[in-house]
This record gives sequence, structure tokens and C-alpha cells, in this order.
Amino acid sequence: MTITRKTITKTALGLVASGALVFSLAACSMDDTSSTGSSSSSSSASSEPSAAATPVASLPDLSKGVDTQVAVDQSFVDALTSLGLTPGVVGTATFTDGSFAFPITGGNVDYYDPASDVRPYVQGEIDHDGSGLSLTAADGTVVELTDFRIDPGESKLYGTVTANGTVAAEDAYLFNLYGGSLKPLQTEGDNAILEGTTVHISPDAAALLNQTFKTDAVQDEMLVGVAKITVATK
Repeated sequence: MTITRKTITKTALGLVASGALVFSLAACSMDDTSSTGSSSSSSSASSEPSAAATPVASLPDLSKGVDTQVAVDQSFVDALTSLGLTPGVVGTATFTDGSFAFPITGGNVDYYDPASDVRPYVQGEIDHDGSGLSLTAADGTVVELTDFRIDPGESKLYGTVTANGTVAAEDAYLFNLYGGSLKPLQTEGDNAILEGTTVHISPDAAALLNQTFKTDAVQDEMLVGVAKITVATK
């Protein structure tokens, strides 16, 4: 499926979990807006909980789904247009009513008491294997960003980068997630929904895209869109 500029509209993308865990994810992302060096934005792998530490809330299996939706802001559309790039979807990803959707395939999240010594106090990952998005240039160059992994402890999104069928980077740091405009938790049936987190291109992704497409138009921290993740709680 190919998406043209006319079909890309402003919508929402986001982050989610269930119950108190959703709020913890929100707080983690919101802390990131004030200081990238804050304890909540440090690497999940950099600090392991002690044997005595017990999560306040835990989602051990996210394979029930549902998805992370990603929509692009008009400024990002304009940037793609200036580069002559056409976006598309890869694998099980879809594009409907202005939103990309990437099915959640697994992962887990633990939330520890912020007053404890455990840092970051939100740990785990949200996996999206087998889906992604593509960027195709007029000269036929195709870059695919796939297998997204959200790290709530870092408020970052990672993924595999493929250029013309060759893997250029695995588990590459692609996007930053900032929660300053986060909305309150919503529920629909057995699903928990959190939206409003803005998504920005990481410095690593900007450098890689600029190198691949021989340009300097992709700026570090360029706004991509707004975030919404929906997770099945049962």
C-alpha cells in the first residue's frame, strides 16, 4: 500500500497500558519533557530492581494486542514532500483515516513505586514485530523502518532500518516520545487507551535518513505526530 501526500492527514498516535500502569507510562514520558537526564528517562537496562523490589503494577504479557497508531503532522508531510519521498506500510501495518497502525505483538511492563530506589520506575518494552513503514525516493531508494520496540523507561522507540533490502541497523534509536500534551486515560471495553504523546525523530534516525537520501532536510527532533497506544487488558 502506498500513501500519497493527499491521503496523509493530522490525527493521533500514542502510548498505552492498563490501570495505574498507564498513568505511570504517562508520567514517565511527561518527565522526559523537562529533562532528558531525569531518572525516569534513563535506560531501562542501566538499573535493575533489587531482589526485594516488587512492582506496584505489572503487565507480563502484551501479546493480546491491540496496536500503536502513528499519524504524521503536516510539518513532517511537508518535509517528506520536499525530499520527494512517498511513505507506505510494511507487513501487518495499515493506514486508515490518516493513521498508521502497528499491531502490538508482545512485551511486558512493570511499574515500581516512584518513591522507591528502583530507577527507572517504569521498565519493560512494547513490541511490534512484523510491521513498519517505508519511505520511497523518486530514484527508487527504499528505506523501511520495522519491528518497533517502545521502551517506556527511556520514552524512546527503537526499530530495524533496512535500505534497499539490506539491513542498515538493528534496534536503532528512531523516535523520542514526549508526554507534555498527554490526555487522561480512556477505556473502551477491555481496552485501555492513552493518547497525546508527541513523537519526534531521534538524532540517530535523522543522521541515517540524511545520509541515505543525501540531504540535510531531516532535522533532529523534527515533529512526526502525536501518540496513541491501545492495549487489551484481558
